[in-house]
Amino acid sequence: MSTSHRIVTRSQWLEARQQLLAAEKDLTRLRDQLSQRRRELPWVKVEQPYRFDSAQGPLTLAELFGDKRQLLVYHLMFAPDWEVACKSCSFWADGWTGILSHLAARDVSFAAISRAPLPKLQAYAKRLGWTFRWVSSGGSDFNFDFGVSFDPATIERGEASYNYQKTGKLQTDMPGVSVFYKGDDGAIYHTYSTFARGIDALNPAYQYLDLTPKGRDEAGLPHTMSWVKRHDEY
Repeated sequence: MSTSHRIVTRSQWLEARQQLLAAEKDLTRLRDQLSQRRRELPWVKVEQPYRFDSAQGPLTLAELFGDKRQLLVYHLMFAPDWEVACKSCSFWADGWTGILSHLAARDVSFAAISRAPLPKLQAYAKRLGWTFRWVSSGGSDFNFDFGVSFDPATIERGEASYNYQKTGKLQTDMPGVSVFYKGDDGAIYHTYSTFARGIDALNPAYQYLDLTPKGRDEAGLPHTMSWVKRHDEY
């Protein structure tokens, strides 16, 4: 991009901006409709007694709710044999700390969950200054059951299903977000999960970049997000 971009008068710019605003409003209304459909999805009761390693000791899925009725889980890519978490997931995680009190005010608890052992999670969180709850599911099938971890042989055969379709182009651990609700009787229900580009809108840095003239500026890169580094590596 250069200064050869189309230049107009202020009145011409306002006309173009108003046309774009109409399209933005259409998208906002459509997003509201999709959000309503998401809330209306049927639920599935969680029967498995998942347990997680945490700084407070072993915790059940129910205990991750605390005193809240809703639980947001980010499936943060960190396989047991990795020394660091995924740099792209780290890009998402940098935006969480400041929102947790706001989520709590709306009856929502939050936790990041990975398969790596708890000491690895704690060391990495300390390095990047993260304070959100991050627990290890390494001793359970949680990640596999919720579609973000895969056996290498299953991937090789092309039988692994990610983002609701079979694909062989996967790592053993992939990103996603899952949502749970705790009923009056204490039962836990899985209400929603999203993966791949479905988590795109949850990255605040990307949403701001989308407002700029160059946008995400990823054209011509080896792959999207190849520019991303952990925030202490720039």
